[in-house]
Amino acid sequence: MKYIQNEKILQVTEKTLVVGIDIAKKRHVGRAFDFRGVELGKRIEFENRKEGMEKFLDWANKISICQELGVF
Repeated sequence: MKYIQNEKILQVTEKTLVVGIDIAKKRHVGRAFDFRGVELGKRIEFENRKEGMEKFLDWANKISICQELGVF
């Protein structure tokens, strides 16, 4: 178990965008961080609908472009 966890940690580089999402029934909240844990941009609230997911992806892509990171 520890071996797999270490492999995952080693995959995080200075080009990694870490996104955390607090999932709820109707509204979600997303936050983005760099590889050191520094928050990038402001948090986003979005609806649990197609339009909300598109809003979230646009937000993540904008942060990625501003920070020259990739969103996968």
